[in-house]
Amino acid sequence: MLGFLLVLLFVLLFMGLPVAFALASTSILTIAIFTDIPLSITVQRMFGSLDSFPLLAIPLFILAGTLMATGGISKRLVNLASAFIGHIPGGLAGVTIIACMIFGAISGSSAATCAAIGGIMIPVMIEKGYGRTFSGATTAVAGELGSIIPPSIPMILYGATTGTSIGALFVAGIVPGIFLAIILIIFVLIVSKRKGLVGEIKTTWKEQWEAIKDSTLALFMPFIILGGIYGGVFTPTEAAAVAVAYALFIGIFIYKELKLRDLVKIFHEAALTTATIMVIIAAAGVFSWFLTINSIPQQVATLIIGFTDNAMTFLLIINLLLLIVGMFFEASSAILILAPILFPIALKYGIDPVHLGLIFTVNLSMGMITPPVGVDLFISCKIAGISLEEITKGVLPFFVLIIIHLLLVTYIPSFSLWLPNLMK
Repeated sequence: MLGFLLVLLFVLLFMGLPVAFALASTSILTIAIFTDIPLSITVQRMFGSLDSFPLLAIPLFILAGTLMATGGISKRLVNLASAFIGHIPGGLAGVTIIACMIFGAISGSSAATCAAIGGIMIPVMIEKGYGRTFSGATTAVAGELGSIIPPSIPMILYGATTGTSIGALFVAGIVPGIFLAIILIIFVLIVSKRKGLVGEIKTTWKEQWEAIKDSTLALFMPFIILGGIYGGVFTPTEAAAVAVAYALFIGIFIYKELKLRDLVKIFHEAALTTATIMVIIAAAGVFSWFLTINSIPQQVATLIIGFTDNAMTFLLIINLLLLIVGMFFEASSAILILAPILFPIALKYGIDPVHLGLIFTVNLSMGMITPPVGVDLFISCKIAGISLEEITKGVLPFFVLIIIHLLLVTYIPSFSLWLPNLMK
């Protein structure tokens, strides 16, 4: 039965069937052929998978990100970063990374971050001689920060799936996210200097002050969201609702760049993205439930534990598995499928649930920049006007840094856990 399940799933995925339909079809056909379980149960399990208060944060953060991209918040974040480091050779690439980090601290989505900041920065970098490949690759890699910097949609999914504190996951993502941004900035500045790129005209203190004032409300948003969560004022889900209300108010009444006629298109885009994710969650819920009732996670656990009793080796196995899966599955799908299987095994090895969540998030965020399912690659390709092959070559030099970062998160637990432990 397990062999039929896995073979059918990979055949359907190889045929190009969307992930949600492949998961649901595989589960339903296996249940129909090998069990006496009524098929009506599958519908109940799909709805049950969506009946989770923390999951409500996903559509709200998606909507907040769309509102910010249209309402002028992302543009002001870019202007602020450019005012301070735009004059450094390669400064525009550094601006892109900083803007992605800040925008990621609001939107929670890698794809939204890449699209919002890339739409502004890639054309500018190309115009200034950075090259289409380097500009697109830098933006695609920087977009990864949207999944690691809290609030993070993959963290929400992992927390909702495993019962791990989403607030603790958010706190744990701060240090790894900032550290990754720093090493990426250093790398692009070194590469830019070797390319002979020049910076913009250095801004005056007055211009920098104007940029700070103009972006104050935009910068205030992450503090409201994260401060409210960590301060116990509201939950991550309630924080997402606050983010939507704040983005609406600022975009319409303060910046006045968000028009009422834009709202229909914005809500339509957010609804489509949300529907896609929710259908995947529902299908993955049936798939995970079927695996669980047939003790598949326990069988996998027995197999892995029989292979090694060393936690370090287990973490290596997990990383290799996630790296491969992330190339073919979108991060949300991979978490929903693998977290219920690997989570109980990790507990047997004494691995902290929050630490495991960071490993999932950091590793699967790499899938956003690896073909064939690298969403950030496709977004940057479209904006930069280059092929997937070209941008993949541009991303390769970044991979050494990203792997080093992943190894630090994996094998130095305190790298992720010291801040949550400190706050406890």
